[in-house]
Amino acid sequence: MHKGSCLCGAVVFELLSELKATTHCHCKMCQKQNGAAFATYASLPKADLRYVSGEEHLSSYNSSGNIVRKFCSVCGSSIEWSGSEKFPDWVSIAVATLDTSFFPKNIQQAHQESRACWLEIS
Repeated sequence: MHKGSCLCGAVVFELLSELKATTHCHCKMCQKQNGAAFATYASLPKADLRYVSGEEHLSSYNSSGNIVRKFCSVCGSSIEWSGSEKFPDWVSIAVATLDTSFFPKNIQQAHQESRACWLEIS
């Protein structure tokens, strides 16, 4: 089981199943939300994400279509996104918020057409 939290520790969560489909997303929305060249997310069934504390500190933003991004309203840490039409019962967790070690077997690259021009990928 993985555990995670936001930067300030107001939001704490645990994952009740293994993460799947780890992806570095290079879309402009992920870049802007995370203030970085890309964001890394991994997915699991929504029912397997449990907020231990601080769920009241989560704020939501509908970034496009059905996609809802959740972040800590205290420190701004990106926590999750969900709403995929293809996978409606799944949620994607910001891997950098994990407090436990996570070793994905494979990391995919998504939306490379909007990859930051200053990012070199070897």
